[in-house]
Amino acid sequence: QVQLVESGGGLVQAGDSLRLSCAASGRTFGSYAMGWFRQAPGKEREFVAAISGSASSIYYTDSVKGRFTISRDNAKNTIALQMNSLKPEDTAVYYCAADCRNWPYEYTYWGQGTQVTVSS
Repeated sequence: QVQLVESGGGLVQAGDSLRLSCAASGRTFGSYAMGWFRQAPGKEREFVAAISGSASSIYYTDSVKGRFTISRDNAKNTIALQMNSLKPEDTAVYYCAADCRNWPYEYTYWGQGTQVTVSS
């Protein structure tokens, strides 16, 4: 069993920054590819970013490329999503996912989500 807990969400204004983190358990954390997804009100869950176990491969959806940065610290069993230049359309619940089954979109484990709200 792998447990994932997201944190760092909040209410910010357009143009501000937030840094989300995901704390993961599991003795094989370093071998897991991991990702961030989000679900906006009235929309389906969408892929945001993914990072391989050794951070050798990173992938972003076009809408966040250049603004968001995914990273990981395997020694601390965490991944992060640095979000800069936030826009109202970034408003969503953000989910951490672990153990990629099919790079970069399909995962075995999911966190509970953290809310990000960006006002105009």
